[in-house]
Amino acid sequence: MGQTTLSVRMDSEVKKEFDAFCAEAGMNSSVAINLFARKVVREWRIPFEISAPRPNAETKAAMDELLSGGGTRCKDIAEMYKSMGIER
Repeated sequence: MGQTTLSVRMDSEVKKEFDAFCAEAGMNSSVAINLFARKVVREWRIPFEISAPRPNAETKAAMDELLSGGGTRCKDIAEMYKSMGIER
């Protein structure tokens, strides 16, 4: 079976800690990524749960307001600050 290269961008501190973990586990980052890829292919799923934090009540209310047509929509962050009276 032929070999190929996978290039991945990640935060340098995460890479440093990942490399340290891999070394402690007796492998390098390439072996660890290959283990992950093989498990994904074998199980046809990401082998761990992926979730996002739920919005708090204030954020949920703001999202509901926007979805119902209320609130103020801004085209960018500068417009948002301006609508809030904040000089940037």
